[in-house]
Parts: sequence; C-alpha cells; structure tokens
Amino acid sequence: MKAIFFTLVMLVTYSGNAQQLATAEWQQGVPVPINGRANILKLSESDFLKFQREGQIHAQVYPVTVTGLLPPFEAAKRFFDDKDHNPFKEILRRVAVDISGFDNFNDFLVQLGLHSYPKATDTGIYQMPVAVDIPEHSPVGIGLVERNGAKGFTFSCAACHTSNLFGKTVLGMTNRFPRANEFFVKFKQAAPVIDAGLFQKWTKASNAERALLEETLTNINRVQVKKPIVLGLDTSLAQVALSMNRRSRDEYSTPSSWFQTFPRKDPFLDSNPADSKPAVWWNVKYKNRWLSDGSVVSGNPIFTNIIWNEMGRGVDLKQLEPWLRDNAKIIDELTTMVFASEAPRFTDFFPAEKIELDFAKRGEVLFNQSCAKCHGHYEKAWNLPQANQLTAVQRLATMAVHAKEQTPVVDVGTDAYRRLGMKSLEQLNNLSISKKNGIVIETQKGYVPPPLVGIWARWPYFHNNSVPSLCAVLTPTAARPRTYYAGEAIDRDRDFDADCNGYPVAAKIPAKWKTQEYFYDTQRKGMSNSGHDVNIFIKEGKEIFTAEDKKALIRFMQTL
Repeated sequence: MKAIFFTLVMLVTYSGNAQQLATAEWQQGVPVPINGRANILKLSESDFLKFQREGQIHAQVYPVTVTGLLPPFEAAKRFFDDKDHNPFKEILRRVAVDISGFDNFNDFLVQLGLHSYPKATDTGIYQMPVAVDIPEHSPVGIGLVERNGAKGFTFSCAACHTSNLFGKTVLGMTNRFPRANEFFVKFKQAAPVIDAGLFQKWTKASNAERALLEETLTNINRVQVKKPIVLGLDTSLAQVALSMNRRSRDEYSTPSSWFQTFPRKDPFLDSNPADSKPAVWWNVKYKNRWLSDGSVVSGNPIFTNIIWNEMGRGVDLKQLEPWLRDNAKIIDELTTMVFASEAPRFTDFFPAEKIELDFAKRGEVLFNQSCAKCHGHYEKAWNLPQANQLTAVQRLATMAVHAKEQTPVVDVGTDAYRRLGMKSLEQLNNLSISKKNGIVIETQKGYVPPPLVGIWARWPYFHNNSVPSLCAVLTPTAARPRTYYAGEAIDRDRDFDADCNGYPVAAKIPAKWKTQEYFYDTQRKGMSNSGHDVNIFIKEGKEIFTAEDKKALIRFMQTL
C-alpha cells in the first residue's frame, strides 16, 4: 500500500513537471503549473541534486566576492577580543564598543540573531552540507570571503532565511528575529571613529586587511540605514532604495535622467516605515511574481535579490555587473536551491493523531468554500480510494498543490506601508543591469495571498507579523489581540499554542518573553493588524465562522 501511495505522489509531481517543461522561466505572466516549479531550470536529476547542494553552500557563505562591505575577519576579532594596556587603543575600542554594543566578537555573532548548524543526526530538510569558509564554531549565516590576500567576513542569505523550529534548524524559513539591519545601523554609527591606520597598528593587520577595511569604510558611505520598527521585521528593501539615493550619476554604467540631485530625498521612506518579515523560500516555486506585494513581476528573483543585497552594501556597480555575468552558475545554484526548498511538516514535531481527521476534513470543505479562490487548492491523501490503508501520517499528506496560475494581488485591507514603500524601489528599473536581465518592478495595490504550504510553521502572520496565531487570523480585526509578546520556538509545549497555531497568549506567555524588545503593539505605524474582514470573515455585519469552524480550518491548514 505504501508503494501505491508514493507512486501516486510521483505521478502527480510528474504531471506538474511536464507542464513546466513547456514554459519559459522569467517572463511576466508565465503560468504556474500544478506543484509549482521546483526544478525551475529543468535540470537532470543528478544536476538538480548537485545544484541544490552547492546552493546551500552559497546560502551559508555569501558568494559575491566583490561585495561592498567586507571587514577583515582576524583583525576585527583582535580589535574586540585582545585587551591590553595601551590607553589610546582602549579608548578607541571602548568608543566602538559603546556605539556598536559589541564587547567581543562573539557578542557580534550573538547579536546578529543567527542559529546553530544542524546536528549530525538531523535528516531530510533539517540537514545541510557545512561550508568550508566559515569561522570555527560560528552559527549559520557568517562566512569568510578572500579578497586580494585577506579574508573578510560577511553575513549571507541564511542570516535572515534560517530559523530554529523546536530544536531543528530550517534553511529557507523566516528568521523570526533577524538582526542584520542592526549590524548596518551600528556599523554606520561606528564608521566615523574608525581610523584605518590606527586600526592596522593596534591590531597588527596586514596591508591587505587594511585595504579591506578602507574599502568597507568607503562603501558604507553609499549606504543609508533604516532601523526596523520592531524586532522581527526587516528593512532591507527600504535600505536599498535609500542607499540608491546616496549615489551620484557617475557611479552608474548608464546614467539616467532621474539622477538629479545627490543625495536625494525620499518623499515616502524618509518619514514612513516599509518593514516586512523575511519570506520563506519554499513558496517561491508557486508564484510568477515575487515579494509579499508581488511587485517583482518579471526576472529571476534570486538574481534580483543579489543586486538588491549589494545596493544595500554599497557595492561598486561597475564591479558587480561583470561578477554577475561571470558567475551565472552560482546564481543558478542558488536559484535551484531556493525553488526546490521544502516546508517542515507538522507531523515532524507532533504525532499525526494530534490532528483530528474529521475536523481536518471539515476544514477542507470550509477552506475550499471560502479561502481556495485566493490561496489555492490542495489535494489530500485522505480522499484517495485506498486512504484507509495508509498510515496516519500518510493520510495527512498533500498530494498536489494547485496554486493560482497567475499569482494574484489582492487588497484585503492589510497594513499598506510595506507596499507603498515599493514606489521608491521602482527606480531600480532604470539600471542597465535590470534591463539586460528582464527585471521589472511595478508597485501594487495590495499583497499576494500566499500559498499556504507550511503555513503552520510561519507564525506570526501577515507580512508585518501583526497577528500572533491562526486563531487571530480567522477572527475579525476588531477582536484580534492589539498587543502580544513574541519569542523563539524552542519548546513545542511552552512556546507554541498548537490549538490556535501560534504564540501563546495571556497566562501561558513565557516570563522571559515579557520584555520591550519582544513586545508587539499593533497601534504603531506600519504594524496594523487590520484586514481579511468584509466578505471574507464578515458578511452582512456578522462573523461567518463559528469557533468549531475555526478549529476545523486550523486543523486542515496544519496538514498543508
């Protein structure tokens, strides 16, 4: 019976792949096939596996060797960690410590909010090959890059897209508490007091290491930082747009008329937030437009993100463009890995029996009636003729994902600041590198209703983390929690409310979460929890889902 089950899975998957073979990859409007585009480059099975593995390495160690910010690794460690009796050095070190908040290099790693590497015993999506160029005992997301005889350190894609889930490290999952923006903010503050000559003298840095520092200090001047409004959100896209405003016309390979002044003001981002949480990777395969608002309407989203990463790191575009041209295979490997990413399953952490099958089946009916028109349709194994011969885990499996062929953008009343901020990024369309690679950004009037694969693991909800649980998502705005405390998912019983699927509330909140840093207030600008009300959860002024309906819907979504 198990053989029949997995044969059916493969037949459905093959059907989706067959549709994929007839389509091109990055043009605007390419239809999304059944089961998405996991093998986006249509590689052979052996190459597909190789590219995934190499992509995981690149995700750990940022591969862009011309990256704009690359402080010297060993010298920086000595600067923070070596305490001596030189009063001038100690004064400079203390000034840097006071600004940065890092008393030693390990503090720096901890403050980045990174996660540990998987255990040797972890398997499946919870394992990853370990890169060579990483500092000893470092977490996932810090890597070393050699340039002109010196090694600098940088953080990678995994810094924001790796998370801990009940003791498992998941590459491709949202880091619930990313702190990469904090590094930029603090380094920008500290840069004016760093003297490369004194740094070299007091850290015994080589000439090559000094050159790395000097280049980094030059490039940080091209970067404009923006602090997130709350821990858990990210300001990378705003940082890219604001950093572009600090560049002069002669820094671009093909200057355009829109470079009028330097630095330029931003009518929106200078005074408004545009924060959002880092996205999960496993949903990318089910879309043909990207970002939470669907504003990237064509072009490889991984290639696009590399450009954005570097614009936010002050890179020299005349160095970046040839690097991208000469390292297409690296981009292909990263792209393959991201599109092939898979979501963690509820049954990886909880017994299948925790999901009452009758409730889940009832939830499927309600979902198809009310939610599928935006969030897609999901074929479940429990509907197979031989379902009673399957194991409890197998019955809960999703046989096929029918995402929308054309990724929709819908305005359901959710907080608008994030999508409004994309207007500032439309200027990227003017870059020759964007035009050559078919990258087009168009501001949208809403957000993408995301595919719900792995939705159970993605709390808190909405693009701005404003809703702590699925119970709250399924409740009209007026009755949702206005505030809540967040925390890491360490203990599956203490840190997670399985019934509501999300953060525990009220008396069940762990005491260590009750700090200002982990406090979420939806009254603040850019953090509204509004949306999904009229004609979704409310019709003719009344809530349409009963408590039992919500329970059934949650049980169904926990199987996706």
